[in-house]
Parts: sequence; C-alpha cells; structure tokens
Amino acid sequence: MDWRALFLSFSGRINRAKYWLAAVILMAAFAVPFMIAATTMSTVLWILVALIFVAVSISGIAVGVKRLHDRDKSAWWLALFYLGPAVLGAIGDAAGGAGIIFHVISIGISIWAFIELGILRGTAGPNRFGPDPLTTAGQPGGAHSLS
Repeated sequence: MDWRALFLSFSGRINRAKYWLAAVILMAAFAVPFMIAATTMSTVLWILVALIFVAVSISGIAVGVKRLHDRDKSAWWLALFYLGPAVLGAIGDAAGGAGIIFHVISIGISIWAFIELGILRGTAGPNRFGPDPLTTAGQPGGAHSLS
C-alpha cells in the first residue's frame, strides 16, 4: 500500500501498525497548524486550519474504513464510533443530572471503538475486503510496503 492509498482510499485492509502510524500522522497534521494559529490568532491561519481539519477528517474516515475492513466489519460501524459518542454526549448535556447514563454509554462506545480499531487483530487470512495485510508482508500492498 502506498501513502496515497493509506490516506485517501476507502477500500482494502490495513493492520494495526498502519492504523496507528496514520493516526499519529493525521493528529500531527492537524495539531501543528492548530497550535500555530492559536498562538498567532490569524484569521487566515484559522481558515487554513479549518481546511486542514476537513482533509484530516476525510483521511481519518478512510483509515478507519480500512481498519474495520481488516476486522471484516462494514464501514458503517464508523457512524456509531464517531457520531454515537457526540450525539449521546449532547443528549446527556441536555438532560441535566439524569443524563449521566448517556455520558456513560458514550464513554463505553468510545472505549469499544478504541479496542475494535486499535487493539484487536484483523481477520486472519483473506476476507471479503481483501487479503490479510500481515500475510502479504513484503509483497506489493503488504504490511511493510509504505513507499
């Protein structure tokens, strides 16, 4: 897999190592410009940060899709993992003191997403989304091909 496929493709599979590498790169790609804009308070830089946020978000979705594919799961799980905690948190805030259950469920979904995407091994062998990225190491598209 090449860099373009890692960050822009919504098909195929990636292992945990590529997922975490992409996560670190995407976080840095957003955090550095954000910190610069926050220190300078430049409107132009904040517009640039907003554009970077959109690009990083799209890339993050692509990376998450491929990671779920490695787990032999549909990309629709990202809707629950990304939107579920935000929606439940907002409901919990609106509900006041009784909304604590929504916050607890929100945290539970976030933990589940972390484990599902970042910790659990992908499906051994090929699945409906492609070959196992760990068994194709050294081959084009394999686990160690990021050039």
